[in-house]
Amino acid sequence: MGGATSGQRSSGIMEADIEPCDIDTPHQVLAPSVQTLPLVFASPHSGRSYPPAFVANARLDRLSLRRSEDGFVDELIAAAPELGAPLLQANFPRAYVDVNREPFELDPRMFSEPLPGYANTHSPRVAAGLGTIARVVGNGAEIYRDKLSFAEALERIRGCYWPYHAALAQLIEDTRDHFGACILVDCHSMPSVGGPMDRDAGRRRVDFVLGDSHGSACDPRVPAAVETVLTRLGYNVRHNSPYSGGFVTRHYGRPWEGVHVLQVEVNRALYMDEATLRRGPGFTRVAREMREVVAALGDLDPAGF
Repeated sequence: MGGATSGQRSSGIMEADIEPCDIDTPHQVLAPSVQTLPLVFASPHSGRSYPPAFVANARLDRLSLRRSEDGFVDELIAAAPELGAPLLQANFPRAYVDVNREPFELDPRMFSEPLPGYANTHSPRVAAGLGTIARVVGNGAEIYRDKLSFAEALERIRGCYWPYHAALAQLIEDTRDHFGACILVDCHSMPSVGGPMDRDAGRRRVDFVLGDSHGSACDPRVPAAVETVLTRLGYNVRHNSPYSGGFVTRHYGRPWEGVHVLQVEVNRALYMDEATLRRGPGFTRVAREMREVVAALGDLDPAGF
């Protein structure tokens, strides 16, 4: 299984397409004909292709499984290739394997056998049930009927996780080689209200959260450029709370080496119906205004930071 590269975006998957399907292409790179901006965009959690064996072993219905998705984020930032920046998107769902984790953050309670010693079984993500192979969906509901074998986890990591990160690392390297530096924007969405496992449980959230690992993952001019656009458009923005950035932000963010990573979380209530997982009336507006965010970041010269 490998990534596909295309200069053209395929037609979007409609809301009703929640039937599981085989993941023949775990990710894809939507590339501009010529990359003109020192930017890379990524959507790791908007995949909607559900393998049949995974669905069969789930105790949840398909709509419940989809509540872990960052629904339609790939479509919100679909203008990036048109404006001159590549977009990497996962096709597999976050509930199947989460690429915004270390490769082996695994919960031993999920498995029918002991895990190898190199597995990280004690991280806060694992404790919350949200490791590389998640035990629960976003609302805390258990995913699986039966325990998994480690071989199943390894198959997912080899087939989806490693190829995604290989593609991401290559995009970063190519961009930095060409422009002297790279800004990676890791794009996510968040529930409009903090969930039962969140620090802000029950509280309504701002429109956008910008995470830069508390200043360690990118030059401050990167989040400043995004915040300037979003506040001008009337949105309220917060930094690093409740999300400061996940594994991708921490692992790839090396501003001293010319790699700047910013995680962007958009409030789902702005653009979708969180109950039905359908695009809402605000979808077109948010997608249009995300073009302005891409353009503003494109005006930066990270090689000169």
